[in-house]
Amino acid sequence: MGVFFIFLACLTWALDTLIRYPLLGEGFNAVTIVFFEHLFLSLLFIPTFYKLIKNKRLFNLSNFSSFLVIGSLGSAIATLSFTKAFSLLNPSIVILLQKFQPAVAITLSSFFLKEKISRGFLFWAGVCVIGGFVISYQQIFSSVDLKALQYTFSSRESLLGVGYSLVAVLGWGSATVFGKKLSKQGFSVPEVMSGRFIFGLSACLVFLPSVSLVKVESDFLTKMVVLVFLSGVFGIYFYYRGLAKIPAKMATLAELFFPLCAVVINWLFLHTTLDWVQILGGITLVLGSTVIQLKKY
Repeated sequence: MGVFFIFLACLTWALDTLIRYPLLGEGFNAVTIVFFEHLFLSLLFIPTFYKLIKNKRLFNLSNFSSFLVIGSLGSAIATLSFTKAFSLLNPSIVILLQKFQPAVAITLSSFFLKEKISRGFLFWAGVCVIGGFVISYQQIFSSVDLKALQYTFSSRESLLGVGYSLVAVLGWGSATVFGKKLSKQGFSVPEVMSGRFIFGLSACLVFLPSVSLVKVESDFLTKMVVLVFLSGVFGIYFYYRGLAKIPAKMATLAELFFPLCAVVINWLFLHTTLDWVQILGGITLVLGSTVIQLKKY
């Protein structure tokens, strides 16, 4: 059931793109969108966060550090870095670098959570990653050529984009591991969510000068409310509900269902192509994930 819940989270995040990216196209910068998202979510979870403060477990150094990672680094900085990378670097390379996220999460889960990483698990994890890679092959190869790669390693702007991409990979990979750590410490899903959003908002305050209020109108606020409930409340709830049931090393592989969900959503709503190569990638991902669950690696 844990993988199923994370699949549901990936589905909500894929639906989220139908609103989030058009907002970027309308001239709202990433900082403005992420700030208002965290602001609204924090307001919703203030009562839960207040209870978290009252029981004093938040002030344990280990717990506080974990919330700092999942909120400030994973929820705010990683999201902003990923979006910023798209403005500096070939989007195909950003998507390609994002495929390193499972490697980060699996390595950190072994170190911080003492999860056993067997050869069998690594083999089938590799199968899952290949499946996720194949699903996204159109985005990755649509505009990558040797000249683009050469430019990436010779341009200061592109190297900065690579840096932002790797910050996002590190942030999201770390958030998976430390979210699992909080779950093992007995924190409930709403408690983890409240800390994630409020710590994330605190990090967003650093970027407050970049928040644009010029175009903030009722239409923008309505779309933000939809985003908040779709990918924030429901998406993150499903994600942490799933993470509580399975190891972090498996959760990071389950997140690879996001590109599959995104491709299907785009096919259904935006009438983009869905070819046999992407279908084969989806089958490969499901096969690898199923074997890992059945073998209980």
